[in-house]
Amino acid sequence: MSGKRKIIKLSLIVLAGLIVSILLFGIWFLSLIPLVPESEKNIKATSPSELPYLTENIVPYRGKILAVVTSTSQMGNSGKNTGFELTELSRAYYVFQANGFEVDVASPLGGAPPVVIDGDDMTEYDFAFLNDTIAQAKIKQSIPMKDVDPKAYQAVYFVGGKGTLFDFPDNAYIQSLVREYYESGKIVSAVCHGPAALVNVTLSNGELLIANRQVSSFTNKEELLLIPDAAEIFPFLLQDKLMENGATFNEGFMYLNKVSKDGNLITGQNPWSTWAVAKAVIEQMGYTPKQRMITSEENTISVLEILETEGYSQAKLALDKLCEYDAMSVDRRLIAMHGFVAAMDFDLKKAMNQIRLLSYSNGYL
Repeated sequence: MSGKRKIIKLSLIVLAGLIVSILLFGIWFLSLIPLVPESEKNIKATSPSELPYLTENIVPYRGKILAVVTSTSQMGNSGKNTGFELTELSRAYYVFQANGFEVDVASPLGGAPPVVIDGDDMTEYDFAFLNDTIAQAKIKQSIPMKDVDPKAYQAVYFVGGKGTLFDFPDNAYIQSLVREYYESGKIVSAVCHGPAALVNVTLSNGELLIANRQVSSFTNKEELLLIPDAAEIFPFLLQDKLMENGATFNEGFMYLNKVSKDGNLITGQNPWSTWAVAKAVIEQMGYTPKQRMITSEENTISVLEILETEGYSQAKLALDKLCEYDAMSVDRRLIAMHGFVAAMDFDLKKAMNQIRLLSYSNGYL
């Protein structure tokens, strides 16, 4: 019995030591995440008139682009709310506007669509969009897809949001517009879950539009990490459906920017691809995109991409270059979030490298 007691006692000591170590690591990790600076708190009142990107070097009017959002407010029978992702509309909206295009908003049912606002991802552009009376009026009175005049627009952009999996794939008006645009050489673009609009589109020759086309969208891995029972909640997993219908799926790193261009078909993997998708639309139209101050979020995503492809040393050099003149040019909370996600995915090597990068970046504060 004494031997067993010693083993139990030793096991309890080891367990206690492990718990203490985890707690200490957690406290240290949390200490690396900077508090929200006062300057960032004040951006909630930003108006479009305060964005130099929109007010300086104004580009002449070039036409109109249609943005389409979901009308679905719940994820099937799960009881979980959904809607269109605000940042995936707001950022593309302002890229299109800054480059001379008026943007109209449509949805399968019309009227005021449900919206998802992620407070952790909001930038001055997103808050400006919330304070933009013209943009908000267009959302509240979104055009029903059945009333859209396809000839009025030079391109269509399908905004993400998990609701799109329910009301985009079989919408006859969406399918008709996409087919007409694709076959007439107009641009069809989408981001994150927005490519759900493309999965069932059949061309005039009977072929599926996405067959043998390079396409990106929210991936199975990204979906299932956040919603483990996604396969039961949604009609399908978007990556699976795209591949099932013949697409060549172009998958990037998890929660990092990835854009696929296949002629006039432009698709992006997740919310962090929104800026790049919108820019690619402008380029595909034959225009040089208007210059814009790159956000700290975009800088951070670039550094994390370097970490994935070239390793820690090169990512540290990229961070040095960004922070040399402006310590706030990277979003340290975003690095922390990716470290947490990597840990959730049990990729401990990646998690530790991201935590190392976070710790190193704090030396500039």
